[in-house]
Amino acid sequence: MKRLQLLKDLTLRPLTARDPHENHRAATPLELLFDLIFVVAIAEAGQQLHHAIIENHVWSLLPDYFMVFFALWWAWMNFTWFASAYDNDDVFYRLMTFVQIIGSLVMAAGIPDVFQRQNLDVIIIGYAIMRLALVTQWFRAARHDPEHRNTALRYAYGIIFVQIGWLFFHFSPINFTFELFILLMILELAVPIFAEWGNPTTWHPHHIAERYSLLTIIVLGESVVACYKAIQDDLATHIVHPNIILLMVGGLMMMFTMWWAYFDRDAHHLLKNSKQAFLWGYGHYFIFISVAAVGSALAASVDVALGRAHISNQFMGYIVAVTLVCYTTSLWVLNELRYLSGIRRWLYPMTVVIIFCIPAIFNNIGLSVFLMAIVYALRLMFSKCYLTDREAKPQLH
Repeated sequence: MKRLQLLKDLTLRPLTARDPHENHRAATPLELLFDLIFVVAIAEAGQQLHHAIIENHVWSLLPDYFMVFFALWWAWMNFTWFASAYDNDDVFYRLMTFVQIIGSLVMAAGIPDVFQRQNLDVIIIGYAIMRLALVTQWFRAARHDPEHRNTALRYAYGIIFVQIGWLFFHFSPINFTFELFILLMILELAVPIFAEWGNPTTWHPHHIAERYSLLTIIVLGESVVACYKAIQDDLATHIVHPNIILLMVGGLMMMFTMWWAYFDRDAHHLLKNSKQAFLWGYGHYFIFISVAAVGSALAASVDVALGRAHISNQFMGYIVAVTLVCYTTSLWVLNELRYLSGIRRWLYPMTVVIIFCIPAIFNNIGLSVFLMAIVYALRLMFSKCYLTDREAKPQLH
């Protein structure tokens, strides 16, 4: 009996399209493992951003952060949407997922070189490892799913084409500039649009919404950990600084409100068709990167409050404000704008003005963060008051 079970576990199953209306579709343990290991790379990027902020190198290193985070986010995106349509959980699928995990760890190992020496070699090698595994999966899907064969082949050949571009332009004598990165990034974003045109894959709306929610929780948690470590270093001196107390309270309030705002509405109803899915899925780049950046900014704020940074309190306040506004604006556009009406529809832009005024008025990073958190929390509470039937949406269960 055990031998039969072992043979069953090792049997390769056809990689056919899953039912997009499948009941009780949830994230698998393998997907959760993928997310947890992927956050290692996100945490490393956040740590490098933290150092860039306190050393007053944020403007020169910000393009590096955008490039690194795009590579991480895009690799996660491709795995997630493929899994939603084709996860059959057989041994080969698991092995290919493990290869992608290895690639993410290689990318994480190369992140310090990007910020310290502007060297993308290790990042691109890790990225190529992940893409190779994904292309193998798409060729397998093309073989086993005749209905979506052309879609799968367009994905496979599109990924190969762009990957050759990354390898050629980076390892050739041509100077790899930020503008060239933008060009290749646009090509990457165009591959799914080209591949899904006319015959989209059978991704599952509830599953996709849950996967994005899980990564949001993980990145939020990583941001809280980054703040905690920074504050722990201060508390280890057994000296209580008023600014640190304000930062602790304000930072946690800010994180709690960010979580509340994201999970206040069920998101699967926003994924009714491919066009909406692309806008919603691509738009989450700004949500994920801003959540991670808020954590780095709050951790750097601790160093500023203790006089261990090379930037002013006011400049640090503006950095926190920008990262918070990036997150809230992305969420407002993707999840809220289409449902709110009246003054609640335009309450957010007014809140942005107030948040940006706070660092200009108060030259104290602890007080600035605390007040920004208060304003953001009040805005969320007020926007929930007197919701109309059109605005009220079912909660996540």
